[in-house]
Amino acid sequence: MTDWAAALKDLMSREVTPQRAAARRVGEAMRDLIGRAVATSAPVEALEGMAEVLEALGRTLAKYPQGRLYEGFGESANAGDPTAFFDNSPIIGRANPLAPPITMTLQGEDPDRVVVGEVCYGPAYEGPPGCVHGGYIAAAFDEVLGMTQSITGKPGMTGTLTVRYRRPTPLFTDLRFEGRVERVEGRKIFTVGQSFADGELTCEAEAVFISVDFTKIADLYDKRHR
Repeated sequence: MTDWAAALKDLMSREVTPQRAAARRVGEAMRDLIGRAVATSAPVEALEGMAEVLEALGRTLAKYPQGRLYEGFGESANAGDPTAFFDNSPIIGRANPLAPPITMTLQGEDPDRVVVGEVCYGPAYEGPPGCVHGGYIAAAFDEVLGMTQSITGKPGMTGTLTVRYRRPTPLFTDLRFEGRVERVEGRKIFTVGQSFADGELTCEAEAVFISVDFTKIADLYDKRHR
């Protein structure tokens, strides 16, 4: 497990290229715009003006070919690399305006290694008044525990995910998600997680991942995108 965790840590800390940095800047700007657009009180004239600007930006992007979010996925799968889509993930991708995004780190040493996800949700993720939508909480656990199970060195895909919502999770608050590997039984990887708001437990989760041959997933992906 140690070698795999070290490789993962290296991948997460690699130097960001100018293109990736620019894409992250675009993602951040769009993320801010989405947050401000939710339930805005802007008048019709302002909204129509913004719509025209956004439509023009869409036409500008349409001039460039759109790459694949999993560029090199087959090669990554062969190498056992679960981080091929860090920048474009809808959960942790800084270049993806749909992502909050969650910042992931690996902490501690075997056998007590912990994957930590830190995030602050804005108005675009509101469910109950002033609180994060439960679906986004579940998605966050799926991502954090997905990273957690990958450090076993034989990563898999989500089989089951159970979330217990202990109390409402507030918006505009620094949240901390933690994930740990509980045990491995054959192809099944059992993980557990918790989330905290200002040190207070808000949710708990359990997930079972099924270890798979990612070369087969890569082949399926390639067939779908030919």
